[in-house]
Amino acid sequence: MAPPHLPPTGSHPSHLDTRPDDLLGSHSVDRLDDRRGHHPADRPDDRPGNHPTRQPAQQPTRSTRSTRSPHRPARPARHSDAHATALTHALVAAGRGYSVLPLTRAKLPAVRSPHHADPSPTSTPCRGDCGRPGHGIHDATSDPLAVRRLFTAAPWATAYGIACGVPPHHLIGIDLDTKNGADGLTALRLLAAQHHFALPPTVTVRTPSGGRHLYFSGPPAPPVPNSAGRLAPGIDIRGTGGYLVGPGSRTSRGEYHLVPGTPRLPIAAPAPLLSLLPPQSPPHPHPHALHHPSALPSPPPHPNPAPALLRFVRTSPDGQRNARLFWAACRAYESGLGQEMATALTTAALHTGLTEREARATIASAARH
Repeated sequence: MAPPHLPPTGSHPSHLDTRPDDLLGSHSVDRLDDRRGHHPADRPDDRPGNHPTRQPAQQPTRSTRSTRSPHRPARPARHSDAHATALTHALVAAGRGYSVLPLTRAKLPAVRSPHHADPSPTSTPCRGDCGRPGHGIHDATSDPLAVRRLFTAAPWATAYGIACGVPPHHLIGIDLDTKNGADGLTALRLLAAQHHFALPPTVTVRTPSGGRHLYFSGPPAPPVPNSAGRLAPGIDIRGTGGYLVGPGSRTSRGEYHLVPGTPRLPIAAPAPLLSLLPPQSPPHPHPHALHHPSALPSPPPHPNPAPALLRFVRTSPDGQRNARLFWAACRAYESGLGQEMATALTTAALHTGLTEREARATIASAARH
């Protein structure tokens, strides 16, 4: 089976990652004189015959240099540029149906809560019922005027978030990490191969660390919850109640850009991929269950996941060997093949450079997970 398709990588912006000048039209600043009737190279003072008699050039002296105007216009602050750019891209995204909210450089909601000084917080948190901004993801909107008001309330915002799980796209974000030893891109390809589905080209955003955000549209129900590393190390899911940092954002770690050639709108998520996503947790689970991954139902087992799991372990790069072995062993036990695959998994781990003791300890930990 041919490897599943992932959109090409690159840094050239397109679609949402359009410069503000391009969004306003093809005229740039250097063409301003054309629109006024003069070309920069054909201003009145530069025409033949209009030059005054030139005086011999004088060497600049300390006094002549000091007479230059100290009030020369300066380039706008970089922070102001980032704020304006984020607002522009957020408005473009809102025009395509996405609900957006301003974010700080730390990728957190930028508008401060109006309840931070409340003397006695209520047991039920306000989700915007008070009519004021500052309620995180509940502020997200696709109304252009409301978007501008949110950014006006947070002039320090240099990024924006795109809310997941809300109409009309019911966005599902696949966050593929490539930092801290993770390889979400490879892990997703292996999952697709294991479960026999292709990854269609969809909206793809390049993150500052070199990872990818894949945008898929999902069904209105049931809601897809957020999860981190549940599918595989390096794969996080952004669902209902979560958001993705939008292209054109500038954060403390760098900028987010659309990958060239990606569609303008998200493609429907493949049904096999949806079946792998953990369902929404019960409304009132036991408090400890919220922090225990095994409390979530496991995805349906594949008839024969062994070859893909072993290949996933054998191709582990340095820094991911234990993480990949643990994940593969967890999937094996979920499929009811843990005991019979233990030896094969150990052999595959030895191939990556792990010791037998390390491999067996990791597999035993997965059996208890």
